[in-house]
Amino acid sequence: MKGKIVRIISNLYTVETEDGSIIGCRARGKFRNCSITPLVGDYCEIDLDNGYIMKMLPRKNSLLRPQIANVDVALIVTSVKKPNLSLNLLDKMISIVTLHQIEPVLCFTKLDLLTKNEKKEMQALIKYYKTIGYKVITNREHKKLNKLLKGKIVVVTGQTGAGKSTLLNKMDKRLNLKTDEISESLGRGKHTTRHVELFKFKRFYIADTPGFSSLDFGKVTKEEIRNSFIEFGEYACPFKNCMHDKEKDCRVKEAVENHSILETRYQSYLSFLKNK
Repeated sequence: MKGKIVRIISNLYTVETEDGSIIGCRARGKFRNCSITPLVGDYCEIDLDNGYIMKMLPRKNSLLRPQIANVDVALIVTSVKKPNLSLNLLDKMISIVTLHQIEPVLCFTKLDLLTKNEKKEMQALIKYYKTIGYKVITNREHKKLNKLLKGKIVVVTGQTGAGKSTLLNKMDKRLNLKTDEISESLGRGKHTTRHVELFKFKRFYIADTPGFSSLDFGKVTKEEIRNSFIEFGEYACPFKNCMHDKEKDCRVKEAVENHSILETRYQSYLSFLKNK
């Protein structure tokens, strides 16, 4: 019978079968010998009688951190205060999930902590991300979020302390995920989420994952990083393989200078290139 792995704790795999049954399974011993690592979100074939995962089915994508497979949407939850907004981290997460063929949906939290002027700046920032093609919401737009995620497998990711577990609890009170206060001394949240797990909502699956503050581009090329900045594609440079960093007459650099491209987005891009 086929099923989907919805939780992994130690060596125990919880699988939801095609008929909706929940089965606890172990992986076949040969998986380790063949360097096969089942992930939450993986589809598999199981032996119901003996409680074993017999075969892993092909993935469409996977992430190493958080460890999850077959993701449709990455809900990137980003705090604007306590912890403060990090646009470099936000842009990094957008690029990484885009490179894994996962649609990013941006969710900003704690906007009530902003001053009047800060709110205006935030509104302009949100407008920019929407204009270049991303879906953006706030943590209070639960109905809109449910509509965006209908029929999807979703990973919730973002900076520690941004309110990921709180957001999930508000969407479905049955979850009762642990939350904790922000550590004032560190400026980031205390790590309260302990494992990756898919929760079945009425219309979609969603994963609550351990918070983290850094991501790795892995083995992607500089060209792939460039292509993950979707607004750059709107500007045709004089030569085909322009990297938009040192070249003369670069249309992207011109767009940054005339404020058509957000300066912080461009600086994020340059920092990613530098670290490759």
